[in-house]
Amino acid sequence: MSKTINRRTFLTYLGSGAAALAAASAGLGTLDGTASAKTADHLFGFKTNKVSGYFDAIDPSKEDKLILPKGYKYDIVAAYGDVINSKGDTFGFNNDFTVYFPINGSNENGLLWVNHEYSSDIFVQGAKKDGKYTPEQIDKMLYVQGGSVIEVYRDTDGVWKLKKDSSFNRRITGKTPFELRGPAKGTAAVKNATTVQGTFANCSGGMTLWNTVLSCEENFEGTSADAGLEPTHYGWVIEVDPFDPNFTDRKHTALGRFNHENTAMGLSKDGRVVVYMGDDKKDAGVYKYISNGKYDPNPAVGKANTKLLEEGTLYVADMKKGKWIALTIDAVKKVVEDAKFKVPAVLSVMGHTKEKLTAMFQTQADVLVNTHEAAMLLGGTPTDRPEDIEISPFDNTFWVAHTNNDSHGNIHGHITRFFEKNSDLGAMEFDFEIFAAGGRQSGFSAPDNLTFDSNGNLWTVTDMSSSSMNKGVFTEFMNNGMFVIPTVGPNKGEAMQFASAPLDAEMTGPWFTPDERTLFLAVQHPGENTTDASKPTSMWPHRSGDTMPRPAVVAITGFTFMM
Repeated sequence: MSKTINRRTFLTYLGSGAAALAAASAGLGTLDGTASAKTADHLFGFKTNKVSGYFDAIDPSKEDKLILPKGYKYDIVAAYGDVINSKGDTFGFNNDFTVYFPINGSNENGLLWVNHEYSSDIFVQGAKKDGKYTPEQIDKMLYVQGGSVIEVYRDTDGVWKLKKDSSFNRRITGKTPFELRGPAKGTAAVKNATTVQGTFANCSGGMTLWNTVLSCEENFEGTSADAGLEPTHYGWVIEVDPFDPNFTDRKHTALGRFNHENTAMGLSKDGRVVVYMGDDKKDAGVYKYISNGKYDPNPAVGKANTKLLEEGTLYVADMKKGKWIALTIDAVKKVVEDAKFKVPAVLSVMGHTKEKLTAMFQTQADVLVNTHEAAMLLGGTPTDRPEDIEISPFDNTFWVAHTNNDSHGNIHGHITRFFEKNSDLGAMEFDFEIFAAGGRQSGFSAPDNLTFDSNGNLWTVTDMSSSSMNKGVFTEFMNNGMFVIPTVGPNKGEAMQFASAPLDAEMTGPWFTPDERTLFLAVQHPGENTTDASKPTSMWPHRSGDTMPRPAVVAITGFTFMM
């Protein structure tokens, strides 16, 4: 796909002009590049409004490479199977979400949390035997999922590396004990469990205001069934403290159980914690949780704020009315018990009947365990795979990557921008707009994870399925990519490609260091279309001695000051 540079060149928020407009809308005052607010002048040039000359957009590619613009490079930080500590623990498979925690405020030494989403018959445990996995295969499957905590650093040559002898390095797996927290703990809805085994299907996540990780269990159904584990124990948001192995790893039932993609945490105007969440499946809702109590920024309180995730209200978005609907058992019962009740189409296709739904919902814990059903019953809007959600650092709008929904003809997806009433994350009303649509006109398809830089530019990676890439209407997009999109200015909404993934892969979990000189990125499932392990469709990252493709986390550098 050939594109002119003019089509992919955009203005960024640097110096005056667009930067002043963005800052003013956020109440930050006028930016001059030196004061008023943190800016990312090093990203594409200091006190200029041009990317051209600092960041030349790349063209789509079908190569088995991770391709970046001229002047940028990447280091492999950790890849599947790498030993991460003296115990012999190894880096998990299919890395996804990443988040960087500075050590002593450093931008070049910190802890990296990495999600591990799912396993592979070809490359990990082997295929089922007589329709079932053996106990040994199940152990492998559970071990390679979950998450990794690794200490990373940038050496004197500017290369990012894994510090293998770090006491912080550890694995959280499908066998790690977790405590249930919140309203569903110990209830019949979770088979009276207070603790559960492990976490898996960890897709994306978020960072809390008190410096812990929230990791999201997404497509948990397959692994829980294969391993013979109770399905109501999975599909939650988990919390882990990467610095403290003695912190009780927990699952927050107040945040609901569904196919979680990620979390985006902020504060309402009155100081309550707000958590936005997407449900990564077709015809699924957009959610937010609001705590009952208020966040305490006092460092002495710190992680005690985690209790705010145990008592609050979960809402689903009604996009037709522009309102948030509280998910309560009283509301659900009122709807289901109405003589005129008809099962919504989105639930009837799942085989639900009035009788089944009546039996399903008896307590508030049932609402939290069966969140999708409760949300659709109460009028939540079924949308097109709401994956990543992020809050703008400038104006408290929140942004949703609606990846696609071929059942509705939304083949290439779109990015939706929501405006909470009075810019209050705790508001009960909102408006929205389609900010950018995937397709030929934009150059990208299937937006997935999102992140903002501190100039307000939106970065997105794409999630075309490996079986669809380079075929039919997906041909011109070639491999999955990473794109940068300005959110204001003359080129608002125009995408410029920053990276191209290897064959069959997608790039996930983009996360900047605080100074934005390094971008961590996960490369997931290279060679996913492989059917014969001796003939992999990809060999990325092309390391000496490797006999298979390896999902890996990379550190991208090249964001330098341009005076």
